[in-house]
Amino acid sequence: MSIIKELNEDVKKLVEKAGYQVDNLILQPSGRRDLGEFQLNDAMNLAKQYKKAPRIIAEDIVKFLEQDDRFTNLNIAGPGFINITLTDEYLGSLLTKIYEDKNLNIDKRTPKKVVLDYGGANVAKALHVGHLRSANIGEALKRLATLLGYEVIGDAHLGDYGRPLGLVVLEIKKRYPDLTYFDSNYTGNFAEIKLPITNKDLEEIYPYASNKSKEDEGYLEEAREVTFKIQNHERGYYDLWKKVVEISKQDIKQVYDLLNVEFELWLGESDAAEYIEELTQIYEEKKILKESEGALVVEVKEEEDTSPMPPLLFKRSNGTISYETTDLATILQRKKELNPDEIWYCVDARQELHFEQVFRAARKAELVPEQVKLEFVGFGTMNGTDGKPFKTRDGGVMSLKELIELVEEETKKRINEETVEESKREGVAKTVAISTLKYADLLPFRGTDYIFDLEKFSDLDGKTGPYLLYSTIRMKSLLEKGKHLNIGKITKFKTETEKEIALTILRLPVILNKSLDSKSLNDITEYIYKLTSLYNKFYADNRILTEEDPKLQESWLTLTKIVYDINIMLLDVLAIKVPEKM
Repeated sequence: MSIIKELNEDVKKLVEKAGYQVDNLILQPSGRRDLGEFQLNDAMNLAKQYKKAPRIIAEDIVKFLEQDDRFTNLNIAGPGFINITLTDEYLGSLLTKIYEDKNLNIDKRTPKKVVLDYGGANVAKALHVGHLRSANIGEALKRLATLLGYEVIGDAHLGDYGRPLGLVVLEIKKRYPDLTYFDSNYTGNFAEIKLPITNKDLEEIYPYASNKSKEDEGYLEEAREVTFKIQNHERGYYDLWKKVVEISKQDIKQVYDLLNVEFELWLGESDAAEYIEELTQIYEEKKILKESEGALVVEVKEEEDTSPMPPLLFKRSNGTISYETTDLATILQRKKELNPDEIWYCVDARQELHFEQVFRAARKAELVPEQVKLEFVGFGTMNGTDGKPFKTRDGGVMSLKELIELVEEETKKRINEETVEESKREGVAKTVAISTLKYADLLPFRGTDYIFDLEKFSDLDGKTGPYLLYSTIRMKSLLEKGKHLNIGKITKFKTETEKEIALTILRLPVILNKSLDSKSLNDITEYIYKLTSLYNKFYADNRILTEEDPKLQESWLTLTKIVYDINIMLLDVLAIKVPEKM
């Protein structure tokens, strides 16, 4: 239990001593610091329960609060708002405890096992800017939930089983018809056959094949046939498909590594294929499948629906498995192999209808117990300064590699050549570039679209990743310079800024849990900016290392270390690395 939660419990006991029962008492930060640091608003609700004027109830409560030497400046505002200020001695003791054990500033949750699906990269296609938010938000949510006590299993869930792969394999056959993979008489080991294709080739092949399928119905039909062969493990085609997946997966991993994104599972849609037969049997036994124009569908419309809800396509008329069905098979797979309490899907908000269909179809067939939560975590788009989805200068879809390189070129301009040696500048620029992308991406509420302004978000001043990195590095430098001085206790406050920093530190447990509840990182990004800005103001106004009062100096160094530790922890939650220098 966090220190602030313990304080809430202590105040609740005092309220009970005053004769009033409160279910969930929370000290709120005061909007009027001249009246107090915290505000207790429960007298309003208690008035209805006890049929008393709220101010009389507030006066009763204050009498007991006044007996506690941890509180000062107790007063009642308006009809019954109780304002409370912590004494400097007590506030300092709380911060000292947090210095000694940072876990005292975190409220852990009841353990749960969560599967978090946040990859969704399509094999044989370059990761583009549309994959950025899924990777950033998903990775940060995983780290946040882990920090708060959940067991979280991140799954890349690669798109490797649908028509796109059929198109790629078909086009490879068109270009290399003599490949051994297409020799029906070959009886050897396909694993020994080298494929004269690189990932760069695949990134050209798929767009070409995709465009051709839109113009040539015969070509599209061939692709459907190849997809059917792959899904039915036909020798040669299936082996070539596996080789294509492996080549592409290596490149995908490299890009995710650049973004500090780590998956516990690198499974794809194809890994759930072994459950398709069992899945089909479940739906057939429950008589849920219906025939529609030669295809099999699941009706998911409910009486209370006010907008269209089309049926879920289970199997196409040509016998191939739909994207929806592989998602259902994956739910069955996760239940059997991982048995999670919850499954979260961090994907583009425009896929909400798809997942609503999948969740309803899963519930209809009881693929998971009722208590297992299936949650859609949708996010908006990243747009350019023109307000449209981020593109290359010639209007094409920008790959993630290109975007990272673009930001890296901009951040190189911010690297201090006097402090960062030449051999390390490129690595530092890349680290700063990733911080630029991540902080900008996580700053708005996840459900909103936002504009990525390269110059704005790579600036060393303002609400940016580089600003946070620079400030955190400076804190570390200060602590290194003062490592010979006393540190460990906060016994004195000199300015209101220090107290504001201290109170902001105590808000951390609320921020962390609020962020996890909303499945969005914007509360954390705003919090770390506020805390860092307050510290920078304090740093600019005081000479910490030359302060003559030893107790004040120790308090300042201790406060610095607490802020530094929080920054490091929260930047790690956001999957942002901190370079040694910049």
